[in-house]
Amino acid sequence: MTTQEEIRLAQALDRIVHWRRWGPYLSDRQWGTVREDYSHNGSAWDYFTHDQARSRAYRWGEDGIAGISDNHQRLCFAIALWNGEDAILKERIFGLTGNEGNHGEDVKEYYFYLDNTPTHSYMKMLYKYPQAAFPYSQLVAENQRRSREELEFELLDTGVFDDDRYFDVFVEYAKHSAEDILIQITVVNRGLEAKTLHVLPTLWFRNTWSWNGDDNKPILKEVKVSDTCNIIEASHLTLGMRWLYCQQATEVLFTENETNSQKLFGYSNTSAYVKDGINDYIVQGLKAAVNPDKIGTKAAANYILTVGAGETKIVKLRLSNTQNLVEPLGKDFDEIFNKRQQEAEEFYQRIVPHSLSEDMRNVQRQAFAGMLWSKQFYHYIVEDWLKGDGNAPSPPPERQNGRNQEWFHLYNEDILSMPDKWEYPWYAAWDLAFHTIPLAMIDPEFAKYQLDVLTREWYMHPNGQIPAYEWKFSDVNPPVHAWATWRIYQIEQKIYGRTDRQFLERVFQKLMLNFTWWVNRKDAKGNNVFQGGFLGLDNIGVFDRSAELPTGGHIDQSDGTSWMGMYCLNMLAIALELAKTNPVYEDIATKFFEHFLYIADAMNKIGEMEVSLWNKSDGFYYDVLHLNEQQITLKVRSMVGLIPLFAIETIEPETLKMLPGFKKRLEWFICNRPDLRQNVACMETTGIGARRLLAIASRDKLKSILQKMLDESEFFSSYGIRALSRFHAEHPYIFDVNGCQFRVDYEPAESSSGLFGGNSNWRGPIWFPVNFLLIESLQKFHSYLGNDFQLECPTGSGKMMTLREIALELSQRLMRIFLKNSSGKRPVYGATSKFQNDPHWQNLILFYEYFHGDNGAGIGASHQTGWTGLVANLIQECGEYKTQYHGQNNDEEKKAIALT
Repeated sequence: MTTQEEIRLAQALDRIVHWRRWGPYLSDRQWGTVREDYSHNGSAWDYFTHDQARSRAYRWGEDGIAGISDNHQRLCFAIALWNGEDAILKERIFGLTGNEGNHGEDVKEYYFYLDNTPTHSYMKMLYKYPQAAFPYSQLVAENQRRSREELEFELLDTGVFDDDRYFDVFVEYAKHSAEDILIQITVVNRGLEAKTLHVLPTLWFRNTWSWNGDDNKPILKEVKVSDTCNIIEASHLTLGMRWLYCQQATEVLFTENETNSQKLFGYSNTSAYVKDGINDYIVQGLKAAVNPDKIGTKAAANYILTVGAGETKIVKLRLSNTQNLVEPLGKDFDEIFNKRQQEAEEFYQRIVPHSLSEDMRNVQRQAFAGMLWSKQFYHYIVEDWLKGDGNAPSPPPERQNGRNQEWFHLYNEDILSMPDKWEYPWYAAWDLAFHTIPLAMIDPEFAKYQLDVLTREWYMHPNGQIPAYEWKFSDVNPPVHAWATWRIYQIEQKIYGRTDRQFLERVFQKLMLNFTWWVNRKDAKGNNVFQGGFLGLDNIGVFDRSAELPTGGHIDQSDGTSWMGMYCLNMLAIALELAKTNPVYEDIATKFFEHFLYIADAMNKIGEMEVSLWNKSDGFYYDVLHLNEQQITLKVRSMVGLIPLFAIETIEPETLKMLPGFKKRLEWFICNRPDLRQNVACMETTGIGARRLLAIASRDKLKSILQKMLDESEFFSSYGIRALSRFHAEHPYIFDVNGCQFRVDYEPAESSSGLFGGNSNWRGPIWFPVNFLLIESLQKFHSYLGNDFQLECPTGSGKMMTLREIALELSQRLMRIFLKNSSGKRPVYGATSKFQNDPHWQNLILFYEYFHGDNGAGIGASHQTGWTGLVANLIQECGEYKTQYHGQNNDEEKKAIALT
C-alpha cells in the first residue's frame, strides 16, 4: 500500500504541491567558509570567525541550530538559547578552525539527528546544552596546546556535563501542509536542581539587500498579541507573506540582520539596530539594542523557562502562509504531530519491511535522518565573488589570480547534500556520489537531482571537469559518478519498480564529457596509465601526490588507473542498458569496452621498458615513480593496491543476446587482439549463469590480493578493511631524497602529519566508501566465479568462505562499529563513558568520517552521515538476506540469523 509520504513525494514530483519548499536547509556553519572569504591571501578561517558571526551579516548563506528555511533561503528559522552563564547567546554551533584543532577543524558540541522524512513532513533533532558557561576559550587553548600525537580535547573532557548539568533540547517540525509548519521545542532538565533557560525561537531574512542596492528589503513586524500567542508577520517580495504564531512569550524582540560595523571595524553602522542586537539585549541588558517599534529583519520570541530537576517544558510555534488562524496552537496541533510521526513510521516500514533487531533499526533510522538533515542551501556565484559587490569594497587584486579564478562560470544556488554541515558545509564531488546511494532508497528523485545538477553547465567546467569542493574546485576526486548513476537507477528499479531512462541518458551524456577530460588531462604519456593526484585519499602515499614531487618526475598511480578502469566499466554498463532501446549506444558501449582493455592491459603489462603496477613477487598493485630513466615501485601496502578490485563488471547472457552488434565486436576483440586479452580477466570463458567477466584483476591476482586483504595482521580489522596494512606498523615504508626522509607509518587513528590539513587520515583507519565498493566488487566476482571459488577468511584461520560469504562478513564487521556488542557497548564511542553507559546518550548515533583501524572508534567529522550513511544500505541488505533464507534449515539461514 502506498504510504502518505510516498503520496507527498509524488505530488512534489508532479509539481502539484511543493512539499520540498521548506526543509532543514540552514548550514550548521557559514562562518569560516570560502564563500565568505574576501581576504587577500585566502585565509578563510581567519577572515570570518565564529566570534564575528553573531555581529556580521553573511553574504552567501545562513547558519543556525536545528534550523529550517525555504529552498532559496529567503526566510530562516532556528533556535537560540541562553543559560544565564554564557557570555554570548548560543545561536550557532561552535567548533575549532582548521588552524586551532590539533587535528584540523573540529566541531565541539553534541547534537543528534533523530528523525526525518524525504519531504520533511516530520523532523526531529536533539541539541545538548550545558548549564554552566560554555568553555569556548578552554577548548581552543587546550587543543592548541596538544600535539598531533595526542587525542583531541572534547567538550565532555571539560566537565560541563558532569552530574548531568545540562538541558536536552528537542526540536521537532511537522507539516500540516507544504506551507504550514508546526514547531515544537521540548526542554528537559537532566540535572539535579532547577535551572532557568532562555529559549529564543528566531525568525530572520537572509541579507540579500546590502550588497547591490536592492530596494526590496523584506520586513518582519509584530501584528497581533492575543491571550494565547504572539504573531510575527513576514513580508517578502518573492516569498510572499508568512506568519509565525508563537505561544505566549515573555517578550518579542526585533533587530536587523545587518553588520555591526561599529563594533567590528570601527566605522558607522548603516542601521541603528544590527545583527547582534538581540544578543546584547539578552546577555548584556542593553535595552536600546532592539527596536521598540517591533519591526526589523530579525526577530525572536523570548521564553524564560524555569525547569525543575528532571522536568520537561514545551514551547509551541507555527510558521504558516495563512493569516488569522483560529487556535493555531490548539488541540489539532498535537493531532497533526502524532499523525506525521505515525506516517513516518509507516514510510520506513515500507522501505525496510524486513525483520531486523531494534538496535539495527535505530541505527538505520538515524542514518536516514542524518542524510536528510544534511541537506543545505548552497549558494556561490564565483563571478560575483571574484568581482565583488556594488555596495561593498572591491576584493583585493590577488583574488583574480587566486582560489577558483578559473571557475568563472560556476553559478551554484541549490539544495545539496553536504558531507557534514559544520565541518564540511560545502559539497564534495566524490562524497556526494556516495550520499546518493542511501538517499536513493528513500528519495530517488532527490538522489538523481544531485548527480544531474553536478553535471550541468553551471557546475561542470566547460572543459568537462566536475568541481571538487570550494577550497579548490580544480582538485581531482575519484570519478565515481557513473557508478552512482548506475546504482541509483538500479535501486529505484528494485525498491519502487520504476526505471528512469531519461535520467540515465541525460547524466551519461554529460559524463562522456567528464570522461574525455580525464583521458586528456590525467594520462601524462598517453599510455592509459593515469595520475590524478591525491584522488580523495589525502595522505595515503609517501609523497603529496597533488604537489610537485620532491624527487621530480611523476607517479603512475594504481588507484588513478583503476578508478578509470572502473569508470569505463560503469559507462559500459549504462551504455548497454541504453542500447536495449537505442542501438546507437551499442557503438558507444564498444568504445568503452575497447578503452577498458587498454587500461587493464596497461595496469598488468610487464614490458621491457616499463615497470608494471602489478608486482608479481608481492602479488599486489603499487604506484610507480618515474624518475628520469629510473622506475621505482613504491611498495606501500594500502588501499591504492585494493582499488583495482573496483574495476569489475559482469555481462549477462541475455544482454548479449539482445545486442548482437556489441556481441559481435566483443568476440572480434577476443579473437583478434590476444595482446590485449592476455592481461585482462577472462572474457571468453562464461562463468556462473553463462555470464561474461570484465575485470582488471584476474582470478590468480584476485586470490593474491584477497589473501592480504583478509589477513588480520594486515588489512582485515574486526571493523572493516583498513586503508593501510598493519604490516607498516613494524615495517614503515621509508624513501630518502637528497638527505630528507619520507615515510609511511601505520596510524590507525588521527594523522600525526599536517599533510592535507591533518583532519583526515588514510594511513590505517577504516573508511566506509571504499569498504562499500569492496563489498560490491566481491559480490560481482562471486556472481561470476560461484561457490567453487573459496578463500580462507580470515587468512590463516582455516575457515573457507565463498566471495559472497566474505562480502557478508565484511558487511557485518562494518555494522559492528555502530551496534551494541555483547557488553552493551558501541565500538564507535570507544572509551567515552557518557556515550557507552548513560541511557540519555547510549542510543544516540554519530556517523563519523572514518574509524579507528583497530578498535572501530569514530574519528574525524562527527556528522559525516553522507558517506558513512552507507551503513543504512548494509543493514538493508542484511535484512534482505535474512528474509531470503528465512525458514531454510541450512548454513545460509544460520549466517542470516547471525547477522541480525
